[in-house]
Amino acid sequence: MTQTGQDTNSDDTVQDTPLGPFVLAGPIERPDPRSTPLRGDMAHIALAGRYFVPHYIVPLQRMVGDMGANLRSEPDEASEILYDLSPGQRFDLLDSTGEWAWGCCGIEGPVGFVRLSDLLDPFS
Repeated sequence: MTQTGQDTNSDDTVQDTPLGPFVLAGPIERPDPRSTPLRGDMAHIALAGRYFVPHYIVPLQRMVGDMGANLRSEPDEASEILYDLSPGQRFDLLDSTGEWAWGCCGIEGPVGFVRLSDLLDPFS
């Protein structure tokens, strides 16, 4: 390969080789899903350049309501409570399905599911 990012084939033809931060060099160690807002289909926009996913999401800023909220491991009331969110605490909403929101309390986590009814739009 030349310094310009071009490969020379055995028949001396030149073809462009894509250069960049993502190399198919084998599996990587997956980060803890409770502390990194990353799924197989999407990630927080702040993770662009560190992880390759089909969609990077600019989070919708939400605020935990007056009663607080439970951050859960799955979108289910019977799932493990990962963290108790305080009233007024910021929550970055990355995805929502039905009654549940998936997101984080900042790029370092924690990450999980919160009932949509427990979140407020601070800008409305």
